[in-house]
Amino acid sequence: MKNILVLIHDDSGQNARVQTALDVARAVGGHLRCVDVSIVPEVVTDYVSMGGGALLRADEELNEASNRTRVRERLENDDVPFDWIDTSGDLTESMRAAAALTDLVVVNRELQTSLFPNALELAGRLLVEARLPVLAVPETAKGLDIRGRALIAWDGSPSAEAALRAAVPLLRHAGSVTILYVEDGSLKIPPEDAAIYLSRHGIEATIQREKILMDRPGAVILSAQHWTKADYVVMGAFGRARVIEELFGGATERLLTESPVPLFLVHGR
Repeated sequence: MKNILVLIHDDSGQNARVQTALDVARAVGGHLRCVDVSIVPEVVTDYVSMGGGALLRADEELNEASNRTRVRERLENDDVPFDWIDTSGDLTESMRAAAALTDLVVVNRELQTSLFPNALELAGRLLVEARLPVLAVPETAKGLDIRGRALIAWDGSPSAEAALRAAVPLLRHAGSVTILYVEDGSLKIPPEDAAIYLSRHGIEATIQREKILMDRPGAVILSAQHWTKADYVVMGAFGRARVIEELFGGATERLLTESPVPLFLVHGR
């Protein structure tokens, strides 16, 4: 996990993204690739035809120039190496274009105080279409407590396997690791196998089994995060490619809209 991509854009989630990316890079000895994207929100056709789109783009680029100066100054005073890409256009395509040979992308989960940019769509498309490990952070996050508690949501699926493998560099630093198995009758690989896998990487984990009963898996995971006081959650993401409304369902969507802590997500084969 040496190559970490982070979105730079002046929005309500930027401070959380940047601090989280710095925390991860510092812990694993990684390198940040900062992608500064000037994007323009969708506007009504009449406004665009009268030149409004050009005005919005000019305002966005001016604002990002000021933001670029602030963020670069912050990073230059830190001890994490970084490089910088300036680009404009579609947010997802800009991030995907910069993501070659990337180990992890740091973006936001759904933003609560702003509709722009569409953080939920960005996270979803990077996961499902680009198949990149994503660390999706709430806009209120103060960073990532690398030595804190980790919660792994386990169902034995290929996505859960992929997430577990990709998260090992982070889990090595965790103060505690809990494997949560929500018993829904679909288990393919038992949580004990996941614990053995981690032990061979020098990571000791405890197993917590929960029954769904009347709750859906997403609610159980959120509840487990609360009572374990987990500082981040590792889980496989599930989705069906097409429009964003179809990208996620069930637990993944619930966590991407409600999780109070960062989510380490991977969409498996």
